[in-house]
Amino acid sequence: MKALTENRKVLDFVEESAKLACPDEIVWIDGSEKQLAALREEAVKTGEMIKLNQEKLPGCYYHRTAENDVARVEARTFICCKNKEDAGPINYWMDPVEAYSLSREIARGKMKGRTMYVIPYSMGVVGSPFSKIGIEVTDSIYVVLNMAIMTRVGTDCYDALGKDGDFIKGFHCKCDVDPEKRYIMHFPEDNTIISVNSAYGGNVLLGKKCFALRIASYLGKNEGWMAEHMLILGVTFPDGTKKYLAAAFPSACGKTNLAMLIPPKHYLEKGYKVECVGDDIAWIRVGDDGRLWAVNPENGFFGVAPGTNAKSNPNALAATQKNTIFTNVAIDPKDNTVWWEGLSKPAPEKLIDWLGNDWTPDSGVKAAHPNSRFTASAVNCPCLSPEFNSKEGVPLDAIVFGGRRATTTPLVYQSRDWNHGVFVGSIMSSETTAAATGAVGVLRHDPMAMKPFCGYHMGDYFGHWIEMGAKVAHPPKIFNVNWFRQGENGEFLWPGFGDNMRVLDWILKRCAGDVDAQETAIGYVPYAKDIDLEGLDMTAQDLEKILYIDKARWSAEADEIAGYYEQFGDRLPKELKESLATLKKNCEK
Repeated sequence: MKALTENRKVLDFVEESAKLACPDEIVWIDGSEKQLAALREEAVKTGEMIKLNQEKLPGCYYHRTAENDVARVEARTFICCKNKEDAGPINYWMDPVEAYSLSREIARGKMKGRTMYVIPYSMGVVGSPFSKIGIEVTDSIYVVLNMAIMTRVGTDCYDALGKDGDFIKGFHCKCDVDPEKRYIMHFPEDNTIISVNSAYGGNVLLGKKCFALRIASYLGKNEGWMAEHMLILGVTFPDGTKKYLAAAFPSACGKTNLAMLIPPKHYLEKGYKVECVGDDIAWIRVGDDGRLWAVNPENGFFGVAPGTNAKSNPNALAATQKNTIFTNVAIDPKDNTVWWEGLSKPAPEKLIDWLGNDWTPDSGVKAAHPNSRFTASAVNCPCLSPEFNSKEGVPLDAIVFGGRRATTTPLVYQSRDWNHGVFVGSIMSSETTAAATGAVGVLRHDPMAMKPFCGYHMGDYFGHWIEMGAKVAHPPKIFNVNWFRQGENGEFLWPGFGDNMRVLDWILKRCAGDVDAQETAIGYVPYAKDIDLEGLDMTAQDLEKILYIDKARWSAEADEIAGYYEQFGDRLPKELKESLATLKKNCEK
């Protein structure tokens, strides 16, 4: 098949990849529906995908991965830079010379009998100052079809590159799907990503976490912008004013639910509206107006299926109802549709589970894998923002961090200033459960929700945040939320889900200077009277319990943070050391 570009760098990359992996054929992806439809048909014929009920789920397909290939594998994910120190204490490191040699040895000749697909894709709207072009070669139709949903695939990417433009190289080969030889390698100094022996989306859709966060975070540091693991949403107030915020949460902290939030009924009646710009990744740049502007570089959602239902996230569920690829969920043979735990109760009487086995509610195992996924186009989302395709992005009024804490952290608090806000993001953590770890309340630090995704030294990453704040005259105000504060009996004290709108309302009113706050040892905390409790079975006194700051607990927290910071050594910015010292002093008063 004839190449679709004259860009010599692209042609050389494809030629080198083909020479290494030895595919029988090379297919250049043009992004057309005609070509994608033919690939879907081929994948169904080979058994790589299953066509679902086209009346109930039009354009939807199903895929199973290997039993040993169902999630991201952090221990097999490497930052490959010349100096080990530059990868930092949080990342796994491999010498780039060794990594190239190892990956080439593993991939050599592994596409024999297979087709190599060349995917041109843009992270962000083609032509936007935010956007970056990638080329991924792969031997998986599944990857092609998912990338066509998750990114902007098409020949206009080649037009944007021209004859000499640079791009992010992505090489993926399923090989033997051998977990012992599974590697996801990032070469930030070379703008290159290599993935071998995996076929699971999180490891092989190289535009996602690999490019959009690990490589992009490194590019952002060098080019003066930010790549963050953040949702972006817009809130329209009754008077027509629109404000935007970005928010970072570790897993299991309600990120997707917040991104697609439906406000309580009385908010809707007053004229409030919430719109989703993105559910997972934000690229942030300095605008000419002295503010930070953000875009979602993705074009779709790669969401966790279990727990998604009409109550928990109706917008996400609606997004899956057409032109979606489901991975490792269960199939209902009665009508050839899909099911997963939490979708409906009771469970169907008979299913085919994610391993392809007959399943009943008495089987004693999950029908869908706990990390089963849906890949859905963003345009399917009922609450998608009209600014989704804006080349300029949206201006950020607020940045929100959050974790899962049973005690200590209040429902919401505001940092004193930008640098203190960076401190607040750097100490993000969640408590584990007995089921997960064998111990309750063990802290897992996940600064800015970037622990698995930062492409360089985390201390330098904190420093970049400090530098970005100094570049803008009007930085977003920074907040921390905790939806998971518990009472004495382990009950959640805040209802969460759509009622989180009440907290967002306070945050954005605080940004506008419309509400006051009380200064505490950790930052500014709302007055209970300023958070709307209409329709809740909760009093202002109840709310005060969730807003209470226990100085003794925070003093112990400060000691724990000091121990956590030690690993960053001399690369920890002095501004964070100063914020920690202030916290300790405030707790002693």
